[in-house]
Amino acid sequence: MTWWPAVAALLMTTAACGPTTDAADTRTTVHATVAADKTPAIATVSPTWIRGLRVVRDTSNDRRCAWSIAYPQVPGAEPFTAALRRFVEARRSAFLGGAPSDDCAASPDVPGPELNLDFAFLVASGDVIGVRYSQWWLGGAGDGLSTTTRWYDAKTGRDLSASALITPAAIDELGTTSWRSRGSDTRMAAAALRSGDVDDVAFTARGDLVVTFDEGVAGPGAAGQVWIAIPAATARPLLSGFGRRAQRQVMRPDRELRLDGAASPAPTPSGPAHDGAATPTPSVPAQAEGTVVDCHEVRCVALTFDDGPGPYTQTLLDRLADHHARATFFVVGRNVAASPDLVRRTALAGHELGNHSWSHRDLTRLSASQVRDDLRRTDEAIKQASGVAPVIVRPPYGAVNATVRAQTPHPLVLWSVDTLDWKHRDAARVTRAALSAARPGAVMLFHDIHPTTVEAIPRILRTLSARGYHFVTVTQLIGAGLPASRTVFSGATPAP
Repeated sequence: MTWWPAVAALLMTTAACGPTTDAADTRTTVHATVAADKTPAIATVSPTWIRGLRVVRDTSNDRRCAWSIAYPQVPGAEPFTAALRRFVEARRSAFLGGAPSDDCAASPDVPGPELNLDFAFLVASGDVIGVRYSQWWLGGAGDGLSTTTRWYDAKTGRDLSASALITPAAIDELGTTSWRSRGSDTRMAAAALRSGDVDDVAFTARGDLVVTFDEGVAGPGAAGQVWIAIPAATARPLLSGFGRRAQRQVMRPDRELRLDGAASPAPTPSGPAHDGAATPTPSVPAQAEGTVVDCHEVRCVALTFDDGPGPYTQTLLDRLADHHARATFFVVGRNVAASPDLVRRTALAGHELGNHSWSHRDLTRLSASQVRDDLRRTDEAIKQASGVAPVIVRPPYGAVNATVRAQTPHPLVLWSVDTLDWKHRDAARVTRAALSAARPGAVMLFHDIHPTTVEAIPRILRTLSARGYHFVTVTQLIGAGLPASRTVFSGATPAP
């Protein structure tokens, strides 16, 4: 075996870096060319081309116990979808089990722990699908960032963990192979590989193998995540048969994805910065005009729907169309990237699209540059999908601070009526909450990711219509001009 010296030489941490040299070692080694403070450029692809793809998302909407989980629903790969659902639900259960109480924090003004599970597609072509999860767990025993990859072998219909990409025989040989280390981190990484303690195996666009270890697994906890990058040719002896297939589909993807006999055209790999999005920007749609409503003269209410688009959004669009109602959809960027056609249909139907962040993080926990980049990325995804640039933002959990205010180019829109549909998954209860709290000028909060909410909407529309209400978008409700950026608007009047 000749590959492990190269592996040892390529071990990196976020705290230390650079190639190691030894006068006694005259063998040629390949060193990483990536900056020490950055992980290798793991290849990702846009999922927009997968027919029928939907993102299933669930959130708490309670800042005292903030969590947001999501998984892709891939038609034809039901075992994989089910495995991803079990994965995220297990993480949510672990998070909630570790919370100090149902509320997580004593005061609604004090943020409690937060769990956010976001994902990206690594590959989806031939008979291989790969998904990489990033988990942010802030507060509690699981504090920090961790990453996990899950793989699907469509040839066998099996969901696979990251360790399935590596050949057990090659790992077993590590104990007797002569190799040079960079110290204890390298030894810990080798031990982790031998024991199968590997959660994250992925590839760069050129096929280099990247193994990422969680904090404390292959290095001191204070060093953060540790990764090793192995050149494509050197890595091949380490890969299993499925691992080699996955590597090939990343480097040279087939022209179609083969799942249950159904074929879709395959994407091309790209770096993570743009999430593989390379679809052309559509022309600006001619939105349905509808009736001009003067909310100073008639009763108006703005129905707003967060966290989509999702599996129930199209049904909701149909229900709104039945009653000629307009609404505002605060969409999550990750979901937009997965379902651009649905976002475009929403805009074409005359509804308003607002920015609800890329992956439903609590923005008050992010740095100024992170907030700015998150909102910019989501704005771009919405514009690319719909042809319409959003002009309003709803921060996840309604969490706003000076940093969030300063970094958004749009007004921040909260709500005056919380139907608690996120908490009570009961259509009748949601209906009662909406009808009892409806007032002229109200901004009502719903979530189109819940089927019970969509079920409640027809009765809400019928009853409020009978009371003389008109259903308008947020910008229609505000009237002549939007509040300035950094302004927080929660219904009726903006707060300075």
